[in-house]
Amino acid sequence: MHQIPESELIINNRGAVYHLDLRPEELADTVILVGDPERVKKVSKYFDKIEFQLQHREFITHTGYIGNQRISVMSTGIGPDNIDIAINELDALANIDFESRTIKSTIKKLNIIRFGTSGALQADILVDSLVASTHGLGFDNLMNYYDYEKSEDDNNLIASFLQQTQMDTSITMPYVFKGSELLINKLGDDFFKGITVTAPGFYGPQGRELRLKSRSRALIDRLTDFAYDGSRIANFEMESSAIFGLGKLLGHECLSINVVVANRVVQQYSKDSNAAVEKMIEKAIAVILS
Repeated sequence: MHQIPESELIINNRGAVYHLDLRPEELADTVILVGDPERVKKVSKYFDKIEFQLQHREFITHTGYIGNQRISVMSTGIGPDNIDIAINELDALANIDFESRTIKSTIKKLNIIRFGTSGALQADILVDSLVASTHGLGFDNLMNYYDYEKSEDDNNLIASFLQQTQMDTSITMPYVFKGSELLINKLGDDFFKGITVTAPGFYGPQGRELRLKSRSRALIDRLTDFAYDGSRIANFEMESSAIFGLGKLLGHECLSINVVVANRVVQQYSKDSNAAVEKMIEKAIAVILS
């Protein structure tokens, strides 16, 4: 049986995985991911009981119970590079024996759900609306570093996307993964549903210009106009495609729920983004517990 070397899976002195500083027993099977470390306590205030509170760098984790359901909420920080760390280490906690450094014979499936903020790419998705991602369309290149077989549906969507948008593939080769149908089917009409684009940055990669010019100056219009098999691009953010991609390949159920704090088409920003985030957390937790 293959033993994973110390250099590839780093376990600290207390028997915890290196970046997250979590031991296997400190993680629940349902994990809520938030970008902002301050948002962890905004979620865990809904817990009836908190078992563990841990922090290492930007990774803060609270594990506890709502009723009889055990849940972890963890901050990842911003961006797909942090998601690469978070998802791989969450899976290691669930599916690698830390004593023998071998993959367990029975693989555990986690429910991984992002509570995030995003910018809408459709005029009718108003600020403070909630969006659930059917797909994560990645501009971040993360999944291009992994060896996997793309499905025919995924290849067709990407081919249509490149044809319609004329995206410069010297900048990025987009990839796409579907979210969990099991989880998204729990959501009602309070949530817009659509494709979420994940960018590797907030300014140039999302077509914003301050003092520097973007190479993709027509990006917003092209994303707004894209349509494929009855689906459209709903929003822009920085984590979902990486969560969906890694989660899918590792066998987990992944969902991304985002509140819209900016509308990039009508160029509006939420008047009270904190209240919008609170509304998202409350509604999303109710869905998780349903």
